[in-house]
Order: sequence, then structure tokens, then C-alpha cells
Amino acid sequence: MYSRLLAGAAALALFPAAAPAQDHSGHAEPAPPAAAQPAAEPQSDHSAMNHGAAEQPQPDHSAMDHSAMEQPQVDHGAMGHPQKDHSQMNHSQMDHSTMPMARGDHSAHVSDMSGEGSGTSRLPPNETMNHGAMIGLGGDDTLMLHGFLWPVYTNQGGPRGDDKLYVQSMAMATMTAPFEGGKFTLRTMMSLEPLLRHDGYPSLFATGEVAYGEPLVDRQHPHDLFMELAGRLDVDIAEDTSVFLYGGPVGEPALGPSAFMHRASARYNPEAPITHHWFDSTHIVYGVLTGGVAGPRWQLEASTFRGREPDEFRWNIEEPKFDSWSVRASFAPARSWLLQASYGEIDEPEEMHPGQDEHRTTASAHYNNGHGLSAMAAYSGKNRQPGDTLDAWLGEVNWDLTDRHTVFGRVENVENDELFPDHHDPLHDQAFRVTKFQAGYAYRIPLGPLDLALGGTVSAFAKPDALDEAYGSSPIGYTLFARFSLGD
Repeated sequence: MYSRLLAGAAALALFPAAAPAQDHSGHAEPAPPAAAQPAAEPQSDHSAMNHGAAEQPQPDHSAMDHSAMEQPQVDHGAMGHPQKDHSQMNHSQMDHSTMPMARGDHSAHVSDMSGEGSGTSRLPPNETMNHGAMIGLGGDDTLMLHGFLWPVYTNQGGPRGDDKLYVQSMAMATMTAPFEGGKFTLRTMMSLEPLLRHDGYPSLFATGEVAYGEPLVDRQHPHDLFMELAGRLDVDIAEDTSVFLYGGPVGEPALGPSAFMHRASARYNPEAPITHHWFDSTHIVYGVLTGGVAGPRWQLEASTFRGREPDEFRWNIEEPKFDSWSVRASFAPARSWLLQASYGEIDEPEEMHPGQDEHRTTASAHYNNGHGLSAMAAYSGKNRQPGDTLDAWLGEVNWDLTDRHTVFGRVENVENDELFPDHHDPLHDQAFRVTKFQAGYAYRIPLGPLDLALGGTVSAFAKPDALDEAYGSSPIGYTLFARFSLGD
């Protein structure tokens, strides 16, 4: 069955337009099969309602999504069309993550009632995804397919800038098999970005990893063919508590916020953050094992994993090992919020710095109002052993103004001492604090089972005067993109 899952994911990566109907905003678990949902009222469209709040005769109004239940009749006119195709809807309003099964169905679990991000990370319960294609496998078993193909043109200005036309891609398949008192999940995520050159695409002030034997500077590396090959077992130990075990040859440990590709706050931003190696660099590790305990609003977990970052040869699976560890705590004080704090000790993550370990501390706050506005603020401290501590701050927002128009932005501030890797350069190993400001816009067009987003971004930077000779006084970067997605 796992081989069929991999084959489906590979097919989606190669032929996204041929799929029957993701988003890098999150790995939310598939919604339960439609047959298992509570029956809809004959005169009401419940597509935007919080069904979880409707399950009890006397609900806890403090936890209900009143904004979605104010009117007994949904105003389809406000959605743009009297008989709107749900593939065109603002799916941030659709609360799939808290749709418990009908009473007596044991396939509803704690993880179904919480926003799930990449790996085992959490997102606000309001942060849900539009599943591209849901395929029944018999009984309650389901297969979810989604992904995107993202042509991008970027032009990064200044003396160290460059321009490039390239294509990002991701295909994801998730098989879920519920059983009484638990569920089993298999996930694979793949990309065709290894078709790019090893040095990826231009991105001013980005650093991390290696290409052609040299450290990458002002470039963002491509992703590996296998971004995730992992399984997860959830077992209920009480009515609102479960334990879980996650792991595989490729996966993500319990460290940091959900990776940038899977946050709604970065949904249409085609550029990886320049703080990627402070927050997200462990979203692909070769060998990971995570155990944890979780409730609907909280989660505690610990991981062991391979600390070395992937090498520049992106087609293979590298040798898994367990030489690093991390712990993470997540808490959702309300449906709109998710707070996260984590700590990890990473063994020799950088190929160019053998013998240097890293102790990483992160904290983040995510917000999603369930109606198109999502945001995140995060901090990370990278304490190198031996070496100095370098920190980074990140804020980003995505706002769906209407079903068609979205604006988004990102602000990053990072202390980086890898901008001049040449040991003979007088600025070698000097730390510089750089701030990147980025704003963008996307216009969404439904194309049958696919969604097309057309847009672009513009970036500006604040930096010390000592960098003017290398970067120019006021470098500007911009991108143009066309994002084809199956699902959000």
C-alpha cells in the first residue's frame, strides 16, 4: 500500500493538472469521509460552519466559532456567486480540523481536532486546508493528494544580485487508516526541484548549505526529491488525550514552528525566508523519531534525528542516523492562536563547519481568524558550539481580502556572519544585522480542479554601511509568479 502512496505522489508531482481536483500552509490531517459526517440540514449550507461546535446539545459557547454560525442561512451572494463551486471558496473559513465523527465512530481523534502543520508541528485550530483530492480506500481509510507547481521569475538587484526563471514544486500524499481507539497515517512529500542547479535561485542575504563545493551565499538551495517519507501512529489514552509516535527515513523533528511552506501566513510567498536556517532548516532530515502526548489544545513531544543538513545531491536518500535531539511544547489558548516553544541540540549541521554543533532555541505565535487573515511572529537563537549566538526575528502575514485578492508580507531581522565565506576577505566571519522587508499580492483564478494564483513581490533591505561596497547602497529585489495548486 505504501508503494501505491509513493506512486500517487510522484504522479502528482509530474502531472499536477491531471489530478482530480496543497498548500504549503500546513499538513492538516485529512477530513473524515463525508459519509461519516453528521447529516446536513436540508435548507442550509453548512460548508462554513463549525460542525464540532454543533455536536453537543448544550455547547460550550466560549469555544464556538460564532462568526461562522451567526446566520442560519449562508449568504452565498457574499461569496461571489449564488451557487458557488466550493473549489473557489476561501477555504480558510472551512473548519475541517474540528469535524468530529458521528457518535459511536471511533475514527475521531485528538489530532482531528487540532491544526496540524509540517511533521508533527501544530498550527492554530482555525488553520485548515482545502484538500485537493480525497480518495476512499475502503472502510474509513482515505488517501489525500495535493500539491503545487510554481513558476517564478526573480530579479535580485545590486552587485551581488542575479536573476533567474525557475520552478518550485511539491506533491504530497497522505493515507489515513483509523481504527477503534486510534489511527495510522502514512505521509510522503516530494519535489522536482532537484532538476534545478545545485545552487538554487538568487536570494539576497540568504545563506546555508553547499553547492559545487562552496557555501551558498545570496542563494536559496532547492529542496530534495524526498521531503518526507514518514508514518505516524496515534493511540487514544483518554477521552481528550492521545499518545503518538512519528518517524521515518525522511521527516521533520519537533523543533521550531511549522516550516514556511506549510504556514498559511506564507501561502503565496515564493521566496524562502532569509532566516530559513534559523527556523526551518530541519524540515528535511534523514532519520527522525518523535514521541509525544497531545490534547485538543496542547502537545508535548521529543525527537531524535540526524543533525547534518542534506547535501547538494538532491535525488537520493542519505543515511539516516540519530545524533541530535529536540523537545517542543505547543499550546492553543483559543481557536485563533497557537503558541510554540522548542529547544534542540544539533550535531554538526553545516558541512562547511565540521566539529561545530548548534544549540537552537525557538518561540513563535501563530494567528488565524478562520476568515482569511493569518500571521506569525517568531524568534530563534542559534548558539554554535563552539562559537557565538546569532539570533533572528521573523514576522509574516497573509490576508485574503476577497475570494480573488490576497495581500501578504514578511519582515525579517537576522544576525549573520556567513556573508563573506572567503577566509582572505577582511569581512570574513564578521556578523552583520540585516533586515528584509517584503510585500506581495496574488490574484486567484479557479481552473476546474486547480487554482491559479498570479502575483509578485518586492523586497527592500536595511543593512550596515559596511556592506554597501558588496551589496550597493539600496538593493531591491522583485519576483513574478504563477502558482498552480491542487488544493489551497
